[in-house]
Amino acid sequence: MRKAISYTLIIILTGFILLTLVVVLLPTTFVDIDFSKEVQEHQNPLLDTTMEAISWFGYTKGALITVLSTALLLLLARYKRAALFVVLTLLSSLVSTAVKALVNRPRPSASLVRIVQKTTQQSFPSGHVLFYVVFFGFITVLMYQLRRLNKTLRITVAAISLFLVFSIPASRIYLGAHWFTDVTAGFLLGLLCLYVLSFYYLKVTEK
Repeated sequence: MRKAISYTLIIILTGFILLTLVVVLLPTTFVDIDFSKEVQEHQNPLLDTTMEAISWFGYTKGALITVLSTALLLLLARYKRAALFVVLTLLSSLVSTAVKALVNRPRPSASLVRIVQKTTQQSFPSGHVLFYVVFFGFITVLMYQLRRLNKTLRITVAAISLFLVFSIPASRIYLGAHWFTDVTAGFLLGLLCLYVLSFYYLKVTEK
């Protein structure tokens, strides 16, 4: 089991490194442009609003409100360790900022894609996707691990969390905030960070 996990992590890390090299050498690729055009092909105001709502949790204000309110609820339920690790998910923003600064890839331009929502900072990797995988992924882990919570509640929270994890890549591309390679890299890097966070949480919890 440990070997399988190790091999999986190596594959994920290798995939992220290769994507980074591709982006450094080719900042704008036909694959990214074609993928964005496909995602943005069907546009309407309702879909714009839906995609913006999905992305809300990843902006600074939304992330802080979501993380701190979740941590507070866990504290009130006397899950102090879980609350602490939920707060630690905010460290994903530091990881994202560091990689963005190193790669320094510009955002998609209005001449190539439709920009629904203007954004700042560099493009690679997607900080939204990275945060969603780490935070909502960890919430899913907690819903599996905190068996004293109501089963219906755990299933509902886990389902919503997984929906957000898998819908945020499409949201960022649809809004014109990121390329396909940005969200893919954010997802891979998020998985690595989630593994580290979950590993130490479960390791501490077992003691």
